[in-house]
Amino acid sequence: MTSGFTYIMTNKYHNVLYTGCTTDIVRRVSQHKNHFYKGSFSDKYNCEYCVYMEEFSDYKSAINRENQIKNMSKKEKLDLIRAKNPEWKELVTEKGIVRAKEPWEQQVKRVISEIKKEMTSHK
Repeated sequence: MTSGFTYIMTNKYHNVLYTGCTTDIVRRVSQHKNHFYKGSFSDKYNCEYCVYMEEFSDYKSAINRENQIKNMSKKEKLDLIRAKNPEWKELVTEKGIVRAKEPWEQQVKRVISEIKKEMTSHK
């Protein structure tokens, strides 16, 4: 099954929001940044910064979440972004998903936890 991402893009002034979903977040953000779809909403309003992202194990869940977010008011979308990304940092670039720097020990614990979780989900 294909995983999916739901995301919100904005412009440099943070006054326009674009919600979408994709199976390849890095490729899709690159398309937004390079105005791949000329004349589209995100092209017209310069939505080049990914400030919100959720990952799902299946694409259908990503589509469902996209629809939920699209039905939210602008205030609710702003609250969603602020709760997860209060500094409005760019979360995805053309080079990949931006990960917060974490100490080596913390990285090891996280990876072990993810492996254990993965192993128990396949039983």
